[in-house]
Amino acid sequence: MSGGEVRFAGYAAVFDRVDRGGDVVRAGAFAGVSARGVPLLWQHAPGSAIGTVERLEEDKRGLRVIGRVSARTAAGREAAAALKAGALDGLSFGYRVRAARGARPRELLALELVEVSLVTHPMQDAARVIAVED
Repeated sequence: MSGGEVRFAGYAAVFDRVDRGGDVVRAGAFAGVSARGVPLLWQHAPGSAIGTVERLEEDKRGLRVIGRVSARTAAGREAAAALKAGALDGLSFGYRVRAARGARPRELLALELVEVSLVTHPMQDAARVIAVED
């Protein structure tokens, strides 16, 4: 890869674990998900697209993500450097609820994925980058 780009893999969501907001994502919530049109953001900031989501899929553990951070923007360079240094490993996602049940915890059964973000503090502690390649 060139110019400070970094490729990573990880989980934006892990099934059956309650997050800090009192939600729990259930297997199947991302059924039919596709990376097409899903932006990779920095800290959930809509104006800070930092690269591309190359692949998204549900597996037994959760929502697996493969993404590429571009060095074209200041935010992208910051995110790439933090990933390479091991100073950042949080992943998160933005969504719209299509189906849920319960209150605390609220079970998220069907979601529309809006974005994936590299973040300092993920809402779900287990949502992490697990591999980095530069």
